[in-house]
This record gives sequence, structure tokens and C-alpha cells, in this order.
Amino acid sequence: MSGTDSMVTLQERLVNLINQLNMPVLETSLVISRWTKRLLRQLQEHSDNIPENLLHPWPLDVTPVESDSNFDIEKALSLVDSDRMDILDTLIRVTLEEEQMLVSDALGVIRSWEHLVRNQLSQAAGPGQLFSPTDIPEDF
Repeated sequence: MSGTDSMVTLQERLVNLINQLNMPVLETSLVISRWTKRLLRQLQEHSDNIPENLLHPWPLDVTPVESDSNFDIEKALSLVDSDRMDILDTLIRVTLEEEQMLVSDALGVIRSWEHLVRNQLSQAAGPGQLFSPTDIPEDF
């Protein structure tokens, strides 16, 4: 399969699973963050010339919401569904192996997801919004 086809396959599978599981933005972001770090580390081990759009998170499209809300992040993290996160993690791993994706292609897809969830997290004014379903635009 071509790089583009593999990227589309990964994207479609992510969209379908996250929608099917009604996955909270916090859980999606934790899995995406883990994969971003993993793929970037692999890419850095094999290349010194990494494009900026893969090397760093993309800038936010929105101004982060200011919040006076004070909440315990550890409490929020204790409420995540680790089984659901494991399913998403496994889907990514299996798709990368099945498609034999280039690390750079995989990181490009994962960076787009990182951008999506960072924008959504930046709009959370309180802990309840961290558990709102990940909102995936129609054209994503």
C-alpha cells in the first residue's frame, strides 16, 4: 500500500474507533501524546533532518480559555478508562504494523490528532469538559 493509502487507513480507523467508543478528549489526548513521543523518538534515532511540522506540535487555532476553576489533575487521571485507551493504543500499533507505515507518515497523522485534541483541551474550562467526547469535524 502507498504511504498516502496507509495514512488514510490509519485516519479512518482512528475516526471510526474514537466515534464508536465515544472517547473523551482527555483519553484520546493521552494515547495520542504517548504515540507522538514514541514516533518522534524513533524518527530522531534515524534522522537528523526532521521537518518542523513533525518535530513540534502545531500551533493552536484558538485562544485558550481562561479558567478560575481549580481541580486536581490526578483525580481526573484516575477517572480515565484504561481499557478504552488500551483499545485505541492497540488499534494504532496494529495499523502501523499492518500497513508497514513510514514513521514520518505515521507521525504526520498523529500530529494532526494532537492538534485536534490540544485545541479541544484548550477550551476546557473545568474538569467535566475533559470528559466530553472527542469532537471530530466532518472534514477531518
